Amino acid sequence: IIAERKRYHESTGGRYLNFENEAEDNDMIGSRKKRLAMLDLMIAASNNNQMSDSDIREEVDTFMFEGHDTVSMALTFTILLLAEHKDVQVFFIMKYRIKINTINLIQLKKSAPVKLAEIEICCSLESYLVPAGANVIIDIVHLHQNPDFWPNPEVFDPDRFLPELVQNRHPFAYLPFSAGSRNCIGQRFAMMEMKTVIGTLVHNFNLEPIDHLKDVRCSADIIIRIGQPIRVKFVPI
Repeated sequence: IIAERKRYHESTGGRYLNFENEAEDNDMIGSRKKRLAMLDLMIAASNNNQMSDSDIREEVDTFMFEGHDTVSMALTFTILLLAEHKDVQVFFIMKYRIKINTINLIQLKKSAPVKLAEIEICCSLESYLVPAGANVIIDIVHLHQNPDFWPNPEVFDPDRFLPELVQNRHPFAYLPFSAGSRNCIGQRFAMMEMKTVIGTLVHNFNLEPIDHLKDVRCSADIIIRIGQPIRVKFVPI
């Protein structure tokens, strides 16, 4: 992927990596200049000796992992929960059809169970002083199961995400993509991807469970993984 993109920029003389060039007509989207893709930004940085090829490879590996494994697990949980809850499935089919907020449908199942962060300034957490430079782990799984924020957290209840309930909830009570300056830069793409998949499925199929969530065994890795294939019956509408 990296080598192919580099060859493309070599064949075009690097004109699309030059931040100083004025946008030509075919480089405009409406009245806005096209933005460089992440890989192009990194190649431009490597041309200025700000990144090495190994640095780029590590970033690409991270993007491919984060963009595949997390989304696939989120979709797995969503499909399984929809299959088990026929009333919710029918409601979305009849009421919204494709307008489904997928990341909320997965309830509080977080693909990435924890978040590692480095503290930039000294801060206090209750009676604890956390010095600058300390590494802390944010336990997102248990945050999403905290009954102080989520009554009956194990119950599948998409109504938790109705606008009138969301507006009264702590802004950091739900962190599917983390938050702050180091939140997931691919969250918009992930949301569109999952909405497209789930919307297409419920538009064309009724989902019926073969396996059930209570029987699924999960393991905690970098993300939460399901240890066996999940079987769901797809009945054409």
